[in-house]
Amino acid sequence: MFKNHPKGLLAAALANMGERFGFYTMMAILVLFLQAKFGLSGTNAGLIYSIFYFSIYILAFVGGLIADRTRNYKGTILIGLIVMAIGYFMIAFPTPTPVPNQTLFLIISCIGLFTIAFGNGLFKGNLQALVGQMYDNKEYGKMRDSGFSLFYMFINVGALFAPLVAVGMRNGWLAKNGFEYNSSLPELCHAYLNGTITPEAQEKLTTLSTQVSQGAAVSDLTAFANNYLNVFTTGFHYAFGIAIIAMAISISIYLFNKKRFPDPASKVKSASSSSAADVQMDAKEIKQRLYALFAVFGVVIFFWFSFHQNGLTLTFFAKDYTDLSGIKINLGLVVIQGAEIFQSINPIFIVLLTPIVMAIFGWLRAKGLEPSTPKKIAIGMFIAALAYFVMTIGSMGLPLKSEVEAMGGLSDMQRISPMLLIGTYFILTVAELFISPLGISFVSKVAPPQYQGVMQGGWLGATAIGNQLLFIGAIFYESVPIWLTWTVFVVACLLSMLTMLFMLKWLERVAK
Repeated sequence: MFKNHPKGLLAAALANMGERFGFYTMMAILVLFLQAKFGLSGTNAGLIYSIFYFSIYILAFVGGLIADRTRNYKGTILIGLIVMAIGYFMIAFPTPTPVPNQTLFLIISCIGLFTIAFGNGLFKGNLQALVGQMYDNKEYGKMRDSGFSLFYMFINVGALFAPLVAVGMRNGWLAKNGFEYNSSLPELCHAYLNGTITPEAQEKLTTLSTQVSQGAAVSDLTAFANNYLNVFTTGFHYAFGIAIIAMAISISIYLFNKKRFPDPASKVKSASSSSAADVQMDAKEIKQRLYALFAVFGVVIFFWFSFHQNGLTLTFFAKDYTDLSGIKINLGLVVIQGAEIFQSINPIFIVLLTPIVMAIFGWLRAKGLEPSTPKKIAIGMFIAALAYFVMTIGSMGLPLKSEVEAMGGLSDMQRISPMLLIGTYFILTVAELFISPLGISFVSKVAPPQYQGVMQGGWLGATAIGNQLLFIGAIFYESVPIWLTWTVFVVACLLSMLTMLFMLKWLERVAK
């Protein structure tokens, strides 16, 4: 699989696996943690979620700028790994729930999230620039797209296990304390403690409290609600702690291979000191390349606004509307069950589908029919629109979120088959493979040598803006019919596709 690719590719992917493990731990449980810990509404939890994901990617632009200015790419990457580990430690430390001072503890959690985001900013874009330089060698140049696809596939191995481990830790801690998992209970407990629960929902709470207490009758709902919330969120805290172990493994792999990796700083230095006989870009070409990159950045904003709903509104949908009774992995002492499990589906599909997509592209390349990278990105936009069209059709007739909350949650019989989300994640993953790794490849190919780090940061900055818009999805989710929420993302992806097609010939010419 790695034949004809540079030797450092696998080591770079393995070094990035810890970051992916932490990233998908956050994607799987962050909004649910915020709701269970602080009793936040979906909109407020979604706002924090979107700010966090905005910070992760916009700070990658800052990290690229720091690395470009200092020309210390490898050192910046290492510091980023260490800072991320510190951030995970801050939110992994268990604190009581319900929190005695919501403002104080929410600020502490947000500081921890910002620390993770800053470390990620120092790390992510600069590692991608490092991988890009591996393919500046003419020997490997034609394999750039497939190389980034392989890189993307292997770093998602960490993403595959993260949600399962997080859910296992949370459910294991519940079991240790005599409870079972139920997706509706945290919201019901907070509503009861806040005095906002409806009579119908309180009756549901009474029934569920006995069920999850392993059949033992519950006489004091206040004590149960406080205890269940505390145990539930403590399990989440410990799940964040596992990400620290993953980060330590990544740091070890990176340090072991550090001397073997190329250094983008050498490329910048070479470009600035090359002789007049060397082929160099003039100012006009540099501007054209930067304009092309900024144009692509603008388009992909709307893809990420749609795609990263997998950690927000699609996770809400899994919790509120999806039948989770049949999705269960019994490991004896630990039962892995919960809405968070769906976050493993995307990386599973990435690992399974990447070789297939690469084989198709390889077959087309051999026949001289392989689409250009900009065309692949446009195709990916259409595929993403198709995924949300499937969600739109599958959500027709479902009650509003406010109606579900008043009922105290839907019964298993009223919920949607998990196949709807699984099918949607399958289609979204195909779209991602057409856009994310190939977009990174496009940036590494088109960016002028002296702007490699900052342009990789620019790609992530565009992702940041898309992520900042994520909360709009949470607002729609809680205020309009569910099918209409998904329609918003269908339109966003189709507009992105049309814009990309309009610029296609220009982008292909610049990328030559």
